[in-house]
Amino acid sequence: MLLASPKPTTVVTNPQSRFVTKSAVAMHLKRSPDEIYKVNCWRYVVHVVGKKTSTFVSYADLPPIVGVALPNHRDVRAWRKRWKKYDQIAPLFWHNFYAQKLRQVQTMAELQAWEEVLSYIGFGLPESSRIELEGICAEMTHFLFSHAA
Repeated sequence: MLLASPKPTTVVTNPQSRFVTKSAVAMHLKRSPDEIYKVNCWRYVVHVVGKKTSTFVSYADLPPIVGVALPNHRDVRAWRKRWKKYDQIAPLFWHNFYAQKLRQVQTMAELQAWEEVLSYIGFGLPESSRIELEGICAEMTHFLFSHAA
């Protein structure tokens, strides 16, 4: 007699799940990363459990990061749709997220990777944000070159 085996379950996640990080979720929710206990990537939303928090976050709320595939047209469409409530630009938290990440770089290669990500999403940042982030990149370039010698 054969016993039926359960069907293997496959978890289908959103392609934008590659941009989900605990630090990005925490910054988006205005929390410390230590206050976030669990981040679950579901098919359409990110479920976040933390200190006095259980909430859902849209994938389109989270900025692209280095170390994963660069943004594509599908990602851009999702962001533009989400940004309608922000006057067609990325929310302020994206600027703060990138400023923090740029100030934390340790190598020129890492800085160049962040600059490449910024070149893909620069269209969604206000001009003042782009100028400030370019300034931070210049500062970090100078810092990294001066400490390499």
